[in-house]
Amino acid sequence: MELGASPKEVRQAIRQGRYAGGTAGLAAGHVQANLVILPQREAYDFLVFCQRNPKPCPLIEVSDPGNPEPVGVAPGADLRSDVPRYRVYRDGQLEAEVTDIADRWRDDFVAFLLGCSFTFESALLQAGVPVRHIETHRIVPMFRTSLACRPAGRFRGPTVVSMRPIPAPLVPRAVTVTARYPMAHGSPLHVGDPARIGIADVMRPDWGDPPTILAGEEPVFWACGVTPQAVALEAKPPLVITHAPGYMFITDLPDHALAVL
Repeated sequence: MELGASPKEVRQAIRQGRYAGGTAGLAAGHVQANLVILPQREAYDFLVFCQRNPKPCPLIEVSDPGNPEPVGVAPGADLRSDVPRYRVYRDGQLEAEVTDIADRWRDDFVAFLLGCSFTFESALLQAGVPVRHIETHRIVPMFRTSLACRPAGRFRGPTVVSMRPIPAPLVPRAVTVTARYPMAHGSPLHVGDPARIGIADVMRPDWGDPPTILAGEEPVFWACGVTPQAVALEAKPPLVITHAPGYMFITDLPDHALAVL
C-alpha cells in the first residue's frame, strides 16, 4: 500500500482484499480510529464507560443502531469491511480474528470509533521526534497496566498503553506535541520505569511487536484504544467486536480536526 494513498483509497483496498496489513503510517495526515461494536443493550453502559475514561477511550463517532456507515467521519465507508482485521469476543474469550464481519452484522449493533495515537504520529515526525514502529514497519507495542479504569455497568478493567521509545532530550517535545491531541489520547500517561505502572517486561508486549529501545532513549507510554479489548476480557460481555490491535479504521478527518491548539 502506498503511503500517499488517500483514506478512501486505503479503505477500498482493504474492502477488496488487496491490503490486509497494519495501518500505521497510512493515509498520513488523517485520523485513524479504534473500533468497538456492541449490541444496543450494552451500548449505553459502554458510552458511559468512555465518558468516564476519556484518556484511553476518546469518542469521535457513535453509529445509529444497525448502521455500519460512520457518516460523521467517513461517509460511504462500511465498518463491516473497511478494517484490515477484526476480533470477535464472546463471554470474555477471543472467538475469531477475521477480515470481514458482514456475515456477523446485526440490526442492533452500535459502533463506537475512538481516537487513536496514530493520529499524533505525523505531528511527532514533523517535530523531529522519531517513531520507531513506523521506521521499522512493525506494530506499536501495547501493554496491560495496573492502572484501573473507572467502571460503568459491567465494563471495568485495566488501562492499556502504547509505548514509543523517545530520545531523552526529545521527551518534553513529545509531551508538548501530543498534548495538542486530547481526542487521540493526548499527552503520555507515564515516562520511564515500566514497573511503576505494572509492566513487568517492556520487551514482552501484550499486543503488537517487541520494541527496539536504543541507548539514551526513554520508554514513553500513552493511553491506548485497545483498552476496551482488555475490558472485554475482564468484564466478559456476551459479544463485542473490535479492530485487531494495530489494524485501525481510517477516517476522512484531517489530523488537525482533533488538535486543540
